[in-house]
Amino acid sequence: MHFLPEAIDQYILEHSAKEPEFLAKLNRETNQKVLQPRMLSGNYQGRILSLISKIIAPKTILEIGTYTGYSALCLAEGLPKEGILHTIDINEELYDFQQKYFQASEYKNQIKQYIGDAQEIIPQIEEKFDLVFIDADKPNYPAYFDLIIEKMNPGGVILSDNVLWSGKVVEPVKAEDESTQALLKYNKMLAEDERVETVILPIRDGLTLTRVK
Repeated sequence: MHFLPEAIDQYILEHSAKEPEFLAKLNRETNQKVLQPRMLSGNYQGRILSLISKIIAPKTILEIGTYTGYSALCLAEGLPKEGILHTIDINEELYDFQQKYFQASEYKNQIKQYIGDAQEIIPQIEEKFDLVFIDADKPNYPAYFDLIIEKMNPGGVILSDNVLWSGKVVEPVKAEDESTQALLKYNKMLAEDERVETVILPIRDGLTLTRVK
C-alpha cells in the first residue's frame, strides 16, 4: 500500500540509493517464480534496511521471516567481518532459493539459516542481538517481541514490518481478522513498553523503528 501520492513515491525512488544488480536479479526471480512476491521488501525498503544496518554496524542480527532472502542480504550489508545474521523461516520450500543467493553473495559465511517455528528456534540461539527485523506471520508479532526483548543488547534496534497493514489498523476490525487484531495489540505494546522507544514510519506498509533502552 502507498501512503503517499504516486508522484512523490516515484520522486523518492529516483533520489534514493539504487538497487544493487545482485539484489535486482533476486527481485526479478522472486517475481517470476515465487508465490506472493509482494512479500519481498523491494528496492526502497531494502535500501532503508541496508542503511539502518550500516549505521548500527551490528555484530548480531536476527531476522524473523526470510522469504526469498532479499531483506537478509540488505541487512547483511551492515555486518562487520566477524558479524553473524540469523534468519528464520517456516517455509522449507524456499530454503534452496535462499541458499542459492546467500551462497553467491559476499556474506555467505555470515548468514545462518533456520527452518522451523521461530518461537522454538529463538530460545536456542545463544547470542544477544544488536538488530532484529520482524517480517513474519502477524498473529505472532506480540509473542516474537516477548521472546526477543530480553535477548537484545542495550541500544539495540527492532524493526517491524507491515505494522499499518494496508490501513486496516484504523478501520473497524472484523472479529475473524486475527492479523489486524494482533498488530493493534503489538503496536500498543511497543508504544507503552517503558523498556523501549518507538516510532512508526509510514514506509510501504508501515515500518516500526524501536530502540531498546
